[in-house]
Amino acid sequence: MDSMTQVLSDSVVQMRSLLGAVADLSWAAPAGDVEWSCRDTAVHVADDLFSYASQVIAQPQDNYLPIDVVVDQNATNCQVLEAIGMCGRMLEQAVENALPEVQGWHPYGVSDGPGFAAMGAVEVLVHTYDIARGLGLEWRPPGTLCAPLLGRLFPHAPEGNPTAVFLYCCGRVPLGERPRLEEWAWDSSVPAAR
Repeated sequence: MDSMTQVLSDSVVQMRSLLGAVADLSWAAPAGDVEWSCRDTAVHVADDLFSYASQVIAQPQDNYLPIDVVVDQNATNCQVLEAIGMCGRMLEQAVENALPEVQGWHPYGVSDGPGFAAMGAVEVLVHTYDIARGLGLEWRPPGTLCAPLLGRLFPHAPEGNPTAVFLYCCGRVPLGERPRLEEWAWDSSVPAAR
């Protein structure tokens, strides 16, 4: 397994483990500071993972494919987590089976398979953080998962604790004297093209 697909896989395991333990709660509360409910945020994660897999497989060069994940409104929270697991595995498989030269469009830069795996992992970790906050849980993404994501997608990230820097770069928290970012974006371009 490629290192970024391992980070993605481990991120999905973190999300499913944490949120699976509270799947019987209502997920109608806002997910941290995002505009969506905890449930809608989880559905968004499934859609991101599916969309990134689609970009790797189809390799469009100028836009997203016109396809979205739709989760049945009657699905349980456990079923939403199963959908996230399936979409995460789909992205892993797409990346693992792609040739090294495969690239697909993303608004923050045309990327390769490992880049899409990294973007998927960021979405999983940052939104797990959001959902945890919405449900009143204390959780922060592990530094061992954040560090490689910072190296791949945030080349100009400041030095510091990987978890704190990751949450800062994703606009979730201030970092020391640096105020919380109001606007943020990663650089999904292939590192050799930067």
